[in-house]
Amino acid sequence: MLEISTNKIARVIIRARELGAKVGRWDRSTDEAGSDTILESRPSDGTEAELRSYIADMNRDEQASLVAVMWIGRETFDAAELAEAIKTAKQEATLPTEKYLMGIPLLPDYLEDGLDALGFSVEEVEDAVL
Repeated sequence: MLEISTNKIARVIIRARELGAKVGRWDRSTDEAGSDTILESRPSDGTEAELRSYIADMNRDEQASLVAVMWIGRETFDAAELAEAIKTAKQEATLPTEKYLMGIPLLPDYLEDGLDALGFSVEEVEDAVL
């Protein structure tokens, strides 16, 4: 049984997708063209910090479940092994969870695949958050 709400997982997926969609800044500070481009990565952009903080503020059980869902999506564990994946996540946590998860390039894909493997409708879960 998951020890985190699917809404929290959906929020992580959505924010991780936003972060992954950002591109390096192409204009110079004196170039006004494109200065309002939302998908540019800028030093003042708080998307990554917000996502890190959101994960860090979860309790230990929620963090372990989030990692377990990612592992299931990555096929490290099978959906039937959810309890074992959560237990392993708790036992093997050496880095802060937010640092570990933010280092995984396909994080939103793995979380979606994990939710799907666990029988959740990813579209419904994400729509509930949006």
